[in-house]
Amino acid sequence: MGDEVSDGPAGGLLVVGDVITDVVARHRGPLAASTDTAAVIRTLPGGAGANVACWAADGGCADVRLLARVGADAAWWHERELLAAGVRPRLVVDPVAPTGTVICLVDGEAAAERTFLTSSGASLRLEPADWSEALLDGVARLHLSGYLLFTESSRALAEAALAAARARGVPVSLDPASAGFLARFGTERFLRFAERLDVLLPSRDEACLLTGASDWAGAAAELSGLGPVVVAKSGAEGALVARSGAVCARVPAVPAQARDSTGAGDAFTGAFLAALVAGVSVEEAVVRGCRAGARAVERVGGRPPRPDEEGWAPDAP
Repeated sequence: MGDEVSDGPAGGLLVVGDVITDVVARHRGPLAASTDTAAVIRTLPGGAGANVACWAADGGCADVRLLARVGADAAWWHERELLAAGVRPRLVVDPVAPTGTVICLVDGEAAAERTFLTSSGASLRLEPADWSEALLDGVARLHLSGYLLFTESSRALAEAALAAARARGVPVSLDPASAGFLARFGTERFLRFAERLDVLLPSRDEACLLTGASDWAGAAAELSGLGPVVVAKSGAEGALVARSGAVCARVPAVPAQARDSTGAGDAFTGAFLAALVAGVSVEEAVVRGCRAGARAVERVGGRPPRPDEEGWAPDAP
């Protein structure tokens, strides 16, 4: 389903990851046990991989492609939303599983922090048969969602994509995606995969989990000793860059009035990758990533705003 992506112009970005339907419930204060809690609830397109692709297009990358798997229940809607965001989707329609769904509980009084309830559905059923080396034609960078590593079939696809990219000299980046899933997957298994990456983009919690360190700068430095450039993200504390076992740059966060932190890391990653495709330095790309993260937390949902959507989501009561 969707556009074939093997004939695009040079300098493209290929994202392989997940497309998810987000149900965002924004409430104020603690949830009331055994009764009702007032909230504003919206159904939105999401998924870490899809969000990254949309923010990369928003960041100026003219050729952004996405390989993902969805259910027949919502394939048309997700394809429409991706095309409207400037992404060329290659959506494999799963014959059995529905589109993955995430319920996002967002506390409007706790720095817009969120809790996720996740049903992965079709999103983690990508398999090697879904991959084609032609997907890399004209691609300058490949980005993999960390969620791919958490099932056997999608992990096999990630391995195939990584091997094909390295054979062509295409740099590969990955966002670990979820500290909870990462802990269950196993840090040693993850690190063996990460050694072959060019860029690793963990959150503060993920970097510390992967190394056992309590200091995120030390964790980022240690991870960079494995080989990849490490860009560690920490929300309001900004981000840092580590190379060859040492932190080489710190970038402050851009001040923002947070409404919903869902997708802020994806926004950072998408803008960061768009900047790299444009040929800027890693450090400048991190600055652009921080700007996008600040924009993301000021709106509800994980995608960049479109002119026809501005102001659609009111504050929760």
